[in-house]
Amino acid sequence: MKDSGVIAGVGIPFAAGVAAGVFLAARLASVPVQLPFLLALILPLASIFTYRQADSLHPRRGAFAMLFLLAGVFCSINASISSGIHIPGGTLTRLAASQGERLRSLIDSISFPSRTTAPLVKALLTGDRGDLPKEVKEVFRASGASHILALSGLHLGILYLILSRLTSPLGNSPLARMARYALNICAAGFYTMMTGAAPSIVRAFLFITIGETARLTGRSRGGSGTLLSALTIQLALKPDVISSLGFQLSYLAIAGIVVIYPRLEKLYPKADGLRGKMDPMRRIWESAVLSISCQAFTAPVVWYRFHTFPKYFIITNLTALPLTSAVMVLSVATIALSGLGICPEPLLVLDDKAVQLLIRCLEIISSL
Repeated sequence: MKDSGVIAGVGIPFAAGVAAGVFLAARLASVPVQLPFLLALILPLASIFTYRQADSLHPRRGAFAMLFLLAGVFCSINASISSGIHIPGGTLTRLAASQGERLRSLIDSISFPSRTTAPLVKALLTGDRGDLPKEVKEVFRASGASHILALSGLHLGILYLILSRLTSPLGNSPLARMARYALNICAAGFYTMMTGAAPSIVRAFLFITIGETARLTGRSRGGSGTLLSALTIQLALKPDVISSLGFQLSYLAIAGIVVIYPRLEKLYPKADGLRGKMDPMRRIWESAVLSISCQAFTAPVVWYRFHTFPKYFIITNLTALPLTSAVMVLSVATIALSGLGICPEPLLVLDDKAVQLLIRCLEIISSL
């Protein structure tokens, strides 16, 4: 509780300072700027801050908060001033980019039965939607599933789970856990770079890194503490990302999960033992309130930017998210075996059918 209060006292003022710095830099440059993102981002996070007990912060929390507010303003203006300076990427960056291109080429070379399968698999695993047919993009948009095409915590979380399963034979001794942690985090970080390091997937990588580090060191992994730690690190590294819509929606969705989800989830009492774990209605309830929690915080920004709202977002998420997880697991296996030249035909067909089932379900939802 104390650690979460301290990071709240750092993260929220710093984020507010960065947002103010964006505004000041734009005004100094006489560039018109809209700041709905300031309220959209800071106010939900502030609700976490005010929820914390006052005595969990430093006694001089006002001065402490002001210091980080000014630090955020300085970082933001400094990033704006230096934005025109080009810094060439290092060897690791170039290696990641080349491997990303290699992965995209490998996906294109796989002979899926349906023409839309390879482009969608490429979009889900690399974020490259260039070859995705216009009609498929429209189906995702109309059904309220556009977020599935944007690399985020969903995608990196599934891949990290696969990595964890692959490294599990190393064991659970202290040394083995450290080795698994290093391998998994390095692989997740390389994948983040390989796919272009979009703001939403950087946020997901920071969440995984902070959460796994806390688990490895035996510290608590509170949702608000992880959220604000990731927010502070990402804004410190790249302050101008605060004006990115992907960044805003990514953090707003997680803020909704942290603030609203625990309260709604408790409305459906959990049974004890195996019955509670196997209760299908509770699983549906958890998925539904998770969607509601995300939409509660992201919907105002989406409406402001696009004047649209996904009416059937609960049905979409209940249907599309499990199918997307299945598609990604099957696609990873298909790509890995295809790269080795030993992919069995039944796996290829199964992956193709899973992709087509996902598209068909979204077509039905979009036609409602």
